[in-house]
Amino acid sequence: MAEAIRDPANHPYALGTGMPEFRNAVAAFLARRFGVTVDPATEIVAALGSKEGIGHLPIAVVNPGETVLVPEPGYPVYVGGTVFAGGTCHTMPLKERNGWLPVLDDIPKEVRQQARLMWLNYPNNPTGAVASLSFFEEVVAFAREYDILIAQDAPYCELYFGDPPPSILQVDGAKDVAIEFHSFSKTFNMTGWRLAFAVGNKEVLAALAKVKSNLDSGVFQAIQCAGIAALSGMERPEIEEQMAMYKRRRDVLVSGLKAAGWPITPPEATFYVWAK
Repeated sequence: MAEAIRDPANHPYALGTGMPEFRNAVAAFLARRFGVTVDPATEIVAALGSKEGIGHLPIAVVNPGETVLVPEPGYPVYVGGTVFAGGTCHTMPLKERNGWLPVLDDIPKEVRQQARLMWLNYPNNPTGAVASLSFFEEVVAFAREYDILIAQDAPYCELYFGDPPPSILQVDGAKDVAIEFHSFSKTFNMTGWRLAFAVGNKEVLAALAKVKSNLDSGVFQAIQCAGIAALSGMERPEIEEQMAMYKRRRDVLVSGLKAAGWPITPPEATFYVWAK
């Protein structure tokens, strides 16, 4: 970032869906990490943090009166973006007995038929739960049946303590019905820098880009350059050291709460501990 910020070429308006070099770096990361192939030109959009993209997505795809399926507990922006778009929220309860996953069969038939968008968030804020690839396969089949767009919010995908969490885009045909948000804030400690990307269905991303083009002027190019460096250095020892630190903190907190008589299940990912 310090190097890129001194380059005058990085200081104009950063209009568009992201620098080609940034989108190429994202595509390369997705191929390495998930084995997912995407078109950098049409299937990736840079965002001013995932919060911005999440808040603007309903404006791009939800008509007034349409239903949006939101998890509870969940990130408040899923509801806020729906309200700004004139949509109606239907809550999907996340329960411990179901592994903190929504039970699709519990969604009423009339709600499924009215739904336009479903929000997912795995690894999950705030429960720390991780979704399996088989769950994502179930969700993609559900979305196809009822013509629902899936938006999977994945800012904690690289903050895990066991097996690497999957991407919904690993499911065959997922790009027909889904997009996914990834953030640099948590993995690379770039919270205030505001850098993220949405990836997946090109028609949905084109709609999101159209909204963004009327509301912002893109991500500062020097920050995009820093993002390229971050993605290309995912194997740095600092990333592993950070996760080891989070794991030590998790274990200290969980063991302390258990010693106090508080039943706690250690989270599989994220830096949250969800307690009764």
